[in-house]
Amino acid sequence: MPKFIRVDMGTKAVQIDECPEKYAGLAGRGLTSIFVADEVKPTCHPLGKYNKLIFAPGYLTGTSAANSGRLSCGAKSPLTGGIKESNTGGTFAQKMSKMDIKALVFEGLPEEDKFFVVKVTMDGVTIDEAPAEIVGMGNYEAIKVLQAKYGPKVGVGIVGPAGEMRLTAANISFADPQSNIRSAGRGGLGAVMGSKKIKAVVIDDTGATAVPIANPEAFKDASKRFTNALTTHPVTGQGLPKYGTNILVNILNEAGGLPTKNFRTGRNEWANNIGGETMAATIEARKGKTSHGCHAGCIIRCSQQYNDKDEKYLTSGFEYETIWALGANACVDDLDAIAYADREFDDVGVDSIEVSVTVGVAMEAGIIPWGDATAMLELIQEIRKGTPLGRIVGSGAGALGQMYGLSRVPVVKNQAIPAYDPRAVKGVGLTYATTPMGADHTAGYAVATNILKVGGFVDPLGKAGQVELSRNLQIATAAVDSTGMCLFIAFAILDIADGFNALVEMINARYNLALTGDDVVALGKTILKAERGFNQRAGFTNAHDRLPEFFEEKCAPHDVTWDFTDAEIDEVFNF
Repeated sequence: MPKFIRVDMGTKAVQIDECPEKYAGLAGRGLTSIFVADEVKPTCHPLGKYNKLIFAPGYLTGTSAANSGRLSCGAKSPLTGGIKESNTGGTFAQKMSKMDIKALVFEGLPEEDKFFVVKVTMDGVTIDEAPAEIVGMGNYEAIKVLQAKYGPKVGVGIVGPAGEMRLTAANISFADPQSNIRSAGRGGLGAVMGSKKIKAVVIDDTGATAVPIANPEAFKDASKRFTNALTTHPVTGQGLPKYGTNILVNILNEAGGLPTKNFRTGRNEWANNIGGETMAATIEARKGKTSHGCHAGCIIRCSQQYNDKDEKYLTSGFEYETIWALGANACVDDLDAIAYADREFDDVGVDSIEVSVTVGVAMEAGIIPWGDATAMLELIQEIRKGTPLGRIVGSGAGALGQMYGLSRVPVVKNQAIPAYDPRAVKGVGLTYATTPMGADHTAGYAVATNILKVGGFVDPLGKAGQVELSRNLQIATAAVDSTGMCLFIAFAILDIADGFNALVEMINARYNLALTGDDVVALGKTILKAERGFNQRAGFTNAHDRLPEFFEEKCAPHDVTWDFTDAEIDEVFNF
């Protein structure tokens, strides 16, 4: 039977049981969110003794299915004060599944003022005092130290200096197959892990066997069809593998939805300097890799390895959202400067979306000049130093805006709004406003249908059809986040019916079930209702499902505004 492991950091007790019946049919985001809604006191302090941190692989994680390597992390967010599921790649999730671990739960707070390493093996769980040298150390070097100590192939989940300082933009970083960084980025879950004095969780799957499949032949057939959908769709089979997510810079700029200078306009004249095509050409010239997977079995391979001018590795997972925020939004057109910042985010352990948007707010406040790449890097480096300004920057856009008395702060539920102007891409604006996670484009990626014309087309500048679009995508996303699949599979399964059917059939073959598409929709609704219920008990109301007032300004070049009424916004969760 799948194991459900609880680690009490207060008593150092470890409890390994069969999975409780109430969680047995859940996985990924479904498990983390329903667990948090069920077991975490909604009004608790996120860094206090009543919060719990949970890691859970998805239904298909660790199988031979393409792109099945994702991990869900959940807790009450110290950034938003609401529920949080943050999703990541790396090697950790697949090892959990192979070891038949349904969930890892971390509870309580230690009395000792020192950090620990939690080690998980087939023989059980041990809690070691963290090696002194990794406390305060950046993630890249700390992962090397841990893999030298525990084995070169162990999975590692770790907090950097930001997590140790319990900053509300701190993430949890996970080693990928090359021991580079993949992060459960949003919501400050690194601060929760840091509050429990866990520097790292190390997982060693030595002795584990392959993930069992109840019906191997049916699984193999469905897996082939699913792979075919991913490789033949133009987004997952061509665009993302060639240019990564940064292909979106020029697309959004052309559409007038690329937020520039802290969301003052949706288009600029120099976007191509930081665009995906320019980035790919730079990577090729420096002998990097334009295509790279964040976990074993990824066939979309939208990651990359970006080298510096000396052809030395600098960063990977160099995503559109980070490049947009430090580029267009902060008026910096230097890809190298943005890449150095991205590496610093990974090493110090902060959400690259949250802190990148915070840089734009810092420019708004006059702390550093617009477009000053050198000052931008120096500001970001303040986080590692733990200076008062660094701690503010590492606590996110809302915190910095409050400290400097600003009203032009792009947040919802105190989480930074990423990458797409909600006036020019109205469907994603509704997702920003209403998702229980705080502003999060991945919670219901309406850009797919508004801009890329995936899953049909809804005019991004108009209101018609947007409520239904955001609602349906949020429901579908909650379900996909439970599968252990990369969210980017959604492009293919929205357009290719057999791709979606094959996904459901793989789950059925894995567990000997008979799920239908309607069951998938019902799961998504159940998850969203649990998340929204937690937030309501934590004190959230419909009034929190609103965008900042400055979005009432016209956004060039289309001169559109955020014009949804409160009643229209409230319809998104009317299901």
